[in-house]
Amino acid sequence: MGHGYASTERRHDLDWLRVIAILLLLYFHTAMIFAAEWGWHIKNAETSALLLEFNFFLSRWRMALLFVISGIGTSYALRRRTAGEYVGERAKRLLVPVIFGMFVIVPPQIYFERIANGASYASYLDFYPEVLEFVPYPAGAFSYHHLWFVFYLFFYSVAALPLFLHLRRNDGGRAARAITRALRGPGLYAPALPLGAILAALIVRYPGPQNVVDDWAHLLYYFLFFVFGYLLTVAEGIWEAIEARRRTSLTLAFVAIVAIDAIRWNGATPAFETSVANSLYHLLQAFNAWCWVLAILGYGKRYLNRPSRLLDRANEGIYPFYILHQTVIVVVGYYVIQVEESILAKFLFVSTVSLLVSWGIYDLLIRPVPVLRFLFGMKPPRRAVAEVEATSPLRGTRPSPAPPAPHGPGAPAATRVGG
Repeated sequence: MGHGYASTERRHDLDWLRVIAILLLLYFHTAMIFAAEWGWHIKNAETSALLLEFNFFLSRWRMALLFVISGIGTSYALRRRTAGEYVGERAKRLLVPVIFGMFVIVPPQIYFERIANGASYASYLDFYPEVLEFVPYPAGAFSYHHLWFVFYLFFYSVAALPLFLHLRRNDGGRAARAITRALRGPGLYAPALPLGAILAALIVRYPGPQNVVDDWAHLLYYFLFFVFGYLLTVAEGIWEAIEARRRTSLTLAFVAIVAIDAIRWNGATPAFETSVANSLYHLLQAFNAWCWVLAILGYGKRYLNRPSRLLDRANEGIYPFYILHQTVIVVVGYYVIQVEESILAKFLFVSTVSLLVSWGIYDLLIRPVPVLRFLFGMKPPRRAVAEVEATSPLRGTRPSPAPPAPHGPGAPAATRVGG
């Protein structure tokens, strides 16, 4: 597969990777209940250093991978709709679930967090008026919590649109050739430099949380992953290079994470302040993340690019599943941490029950009901199952047929949303 715009091949591997990455988030968020050192909405009395390491590893690349895949999907999404139609679709697929989530999905997380920390409410209905005071969390009860990813994705989709439209209008032109040259050979790993530079420059001043105002470091960091995902569809022959260099990427990622852990485990982590040592440490973190993304994309391209009925079913439901999963984990986890069992037993129980309940809510309640499909960012049922192409904001991995020439009837080619 050469130039991204020219291909009509369905990228099943990217669909698989997106589904796998979101499923891993369920285990990541379940582990947060038990991970040592890191705070979360609810915490078990006993914590685990091993689950901390599990989560630390996943946190190096999991969201980066999702943003890259979303950027790749956006390149296909922009091929069959105008810019206005694209933004409208992004609003329906992304902003509607975020707004709905802030009033319906997220408040139970805050409620159970509060009662776990000793707050006294007569019931959930007694708590809910606090949501309508619109005081931002944690002082208040109004937040998008884990839906920050969806909100950021909408922001990225709009912010990067001028660049993407320019590249679309000049498909195969000077910019595309420059990108191809820049990513050739060892240049495939060059994006780690601007990624690291952003973290090094901003992370101390803007360490988060994901409320935009305090999160400029990661807001721009993940924005670059999103843009780089799009650029991977522009460069000629890039996917052959990613697949061919998959072992090199995996080796570099492995060496980088070993170096990071050697620093951490020997108490040599630089102080969280503006310094050369801290800047180099975050450059290493960014290099590690980019290498993991390339390795995963390369092995996915090699081994996962094949259709499956299971994949088709998972593709339709994984976005609502993502919206639901953390709330289910918090509710189930609140009751589980009160019982006397091992950390492993609790982790397995919470993750398994949350997986089944989240999918059950989607399959039995959301999937058959048109209004719920809309609120969870899905297409109407008549089209959702029939279309095999990208539909949810986290999909968009099927290239559309080549657009008509811009000089024909209708002027610029229409675009299609699905990134």
